[in-house]
Amino acid sequence: MATSEDVRENVKKYYGKRLESSGDLQTGAASCGSSCRPAPRSVTEALSEVHPEVTKRFFGCGLPFPAKLEGCRVLDLGSGSGRDCYAFSKLVGPNGHVTGIDMTQELITAARQYVQYHQDKFGYKEPNVTFVQGYMENLNEAGIQSDSMDVVISNCVICLCADKRAVLQQAYNVLKEGGELYFSDMFASKIIPDHMKQDAVLWGEGMGGSLFWPDLISLARSMGFSSPHLISASHIVVYNSELKAKAGDISYASGTYRLFKLPRSPAMSNATVTYKGTLAEFPDQLDFDSSHCFKKDVAVQVNGEMAAVLQSSRFSSDFKIQMLDKQESKSETTPEYCHLNPFLLADKLGSSVKQCSKTSK
Repeated sequence: MATSEDVRENVKKYYGKRLESSGDLQTGAASCGSSCRPAPRSVTEALSEVHPEVTKRFFGCGLPFPAKLEGCRVLDLGSGSGRDCYAFSKLVGPNGHVTGIDMTQELITAARQYVQYHQDKFGYKEPNVTFVQGYMENLNEAGIQSDSMDVVISNCVICLCADKRAVLQQAYNVLKEGGELYFSDMFASKIIPDHMKQDAVLWGEGMGGSLFWPDLISLARSMGFSSPHLISASHIVVYNSELKAKAGDISYASGTYRLFKLPRSPAMSNATVTYKGTLAEFPDQLDFDSSHCFKKDVAVQVNGEMAAVLQSSRFSSDFKIQMLDKQESKSETTPEYCHLNPFLLADKLGSSVKQCSKTSK
């Protein structure tokens, strides 16, 4: 079994030296996991203003851009060339800050070249983006302080890391209470066998290190996160016949999830919540995830965990929240998780995008 250090070195070589552009990857994943609604204009505009040389070396598989980022402190795990970081730098505004961390020196160096360009592009007096080299399994060592971030973002890099538990634990540690981990990643339909994990190309493509999707739920809950909320999903098409043969009957999907750092021992009471329509780009309804759509001024009953999420997160001021007397039973706090299956959602949405960052030549 390869060690974590072996995996790191292989990924550094794969992304730092071997791949010159996203077209060099061999799989086809959705450039933005399809959801019920298109990306907000602010996100598409921010992405369109990123320097083309930065976008050229983008290797992500999703579009992890949550709402209400103005003034937030955002951390991007595996920031690569900096595409998402620079888009976030516009979305958080001059009073927010974005930190990108990546272990590959070539990509950090490439990303830093465009700090001044985007500062001027967005009209900021001071830069609001910082890139640091380090490992997402040890954020404190890289200078990221505990309880310092409002949002942690990741775009298709957790699948490249050997120790998923360490990554999620570190993300949890650096988030403030009520903070959010919002990430896109590749997920497998089955547990990946050890022999596939030994293949450097399979790992570099994300196929060898993809998490079996139900394992995300147990990992998240074991360290204090809320249950994951599935936002969007797309099937991943493997075009390379050799890699496809190696994968056998394992299929892959790009899934975008959001997890929240709940207060310790939150009160798990059902609640009636009403969206106020206060988010500028969502005046009529807020699609919180693939299962929760909140319409303005329409009261909706939610379970205790969702109530705790809304009450403790940055969305608290956007909802009227009335806690109910009913306490949840154990069966209500351990629901079935089929609604969190990215393969089922991708089927429902008919989303298998053929042109994106991970695509064959």
